[in-house]
Amino acid sequence: MKRTLPIFVLVLFSAAVAHAAALAGKRPNIVFLFTDDQGYGDISAHGNPVLKTPHLDQLRGEGRRFTDFHVSPTCAPTRSALLTGRHEFKNGITHTILERERMALGSVTIAQLLQGAGYATGIFGKWHLGDEAEYRPDRRGFGEVFVHGGGGIGQTYPGSCGDAPGNKYFDPVILHNGKFEKTQGYCTDVFYAQATQWMDAQRKTQQPFFAYIPTNAPHGPYIARPEDKALYEGKGLKPDTESFFGMIHNIDQNVGKLLAKLGEWGIAKDTLVIFMNDNGGTAGVSVFNADMRGSKGSAWLGGTRASSFWRWPGAVEPGDCAALAAHIDFFPTLADLAGIALPENAKAQVEGRSLVPLLENPSAPWQDRLLFTHQGRWNKGADPNASKFHMASVRNTRWAMVSEQSRDGAPQWQLFDLSADYAQKNNVIGEHPRVAQELGAAFDQWWAECLPLMVNEKAVGPQMNPFQELYYKQFGGSPSQEDLNRMNPARALDFGAKKPGKPKN
Repeated sequence: MKRTLPIFVLVLFSAAVAHAAALAGKRPNIVFLFTDDQGYGDISAHGNPVLKTPHLDQLRGEGRRFTDFHVSPTCAPTRSALLTGRHEFKNGITHTILERERMALGSVTIAQLLQGAGYATGIFGKWHLGDEAEYRPDRRGFGEVFVHGGGGIGQTYPGSCGDAPGNKYFDPVILHNGKFEKTQGYCTDVFYAQATQWMDAQRKTQQPFFAYIPTNAPHGPYIARPEDKALYEGKGLKPDTESFFGMIHNIDQNVGKLLAKLGEWGIAKDTLVIFMNDNGGTAGVSVFNADMRGSKGSAWLGGTRASSFWRWPGAVEPGDCAALAAHIDFFPTLADLAGIALPENAKAQVEGRSLVPLLENPSAPWQDRLLFTHQGRWNKGADPNASKFHMASVRNTRWAMVSEQSRDGAPQWQLFDLSADYAQKNNVIGEHPRVAQELGAAFDQWWAECLPLMVNEKAVGPQMNPFQELYYKQFGGSPSQEDLNRMNPARALDFGAKKPGKPKN
């Protein structure tokens, strides 16, 4: 016999469905604040006993907080996973330099989808996914581009990854829509000021905007404004940590100014502000690491756990969400919020899930999942398989299995029950061999999927760093001897380098 539900049950069910769909397609402005090398423990609201971050604490307190959110162990990998919704190795990124930081040209970015859906898109700060013309952000969905080169201001490596010559944290030269501009002030202040100016212009139109503000700070070298470093002097810290905390103080002040501007402009309720960091902690780990093992560059939780705050007044209620979430969820979440139906190439690419149900209800059903972490960074030209089990991990909600090294080609897995041991102190692999077997098999399958997509392993870089080449075309001049030494010898001769003499006996 066919049974019908009582009317009040149907009403409750309909209300639940309506609530579940409430955020999808709302098309908010999106402001993504992203810091470099600031760990999960480098926020006062997370328990840091020295560092004070009142504005980040405010942002955290006013939004959804994902307490078990994970990224990659280093910067370029995390950036590619955020922008594409899939693991960095499948974007060709297995390092942060040596052409292995370049995001595969076939990868679809969330910026491209947002731009195609009518969003104004802008990036202000660090790109680090390829400096050659076809890899730069203006070709990957960003209409407004204000970036430094390489992995950091002033960093330069042989080949494709590096910044403009002689660049500093103060008054840096920044590439703005294809032309270098000499700026004035401290780098973080410069990036936030430029982003704020751009957002001010966008808000006056009917077009929603996506502002991506990935600062190079507080990445080393640890150079803070003197007045910011002074706040942490005399507290028994190492000089680098004083500067590191000073750099975060400066970020925090800029976050406070930005939040105030959104309120002043009257668009706070129309704007989703997201804050994250890109990998585990660095100069602050010795002070506080939230009782986690490991730091930047490792597959331990201290190398991958990140802050993830989502503030949208009136739309997302403040509070914690303990569901296992990750950087690969960023892409599908923003697409969902913007009402974008993923094209087939994006559907095939995305491995993450939309966080929209959890933004609406932190206790919403969330199926368990597997996340994979690998340090990468094997030597250029080496067989990746030789490093398959070097600083690698696989985990689900309860279990995490980590191999720091291999022995005779075999992994040295350690297993941890995160429900009782989030600090990863007690290896219980001997007590749970079946769990270890299942996780190990999943890791093997994942690795096999990654191998054919590691497209940069044999890539040959340009003869000259692209940002340097642009710089010299615009301003003239010639490379320093240090820069000449990094160049392809044939290209160095173009700038008047001496031909190598015959070796002496």
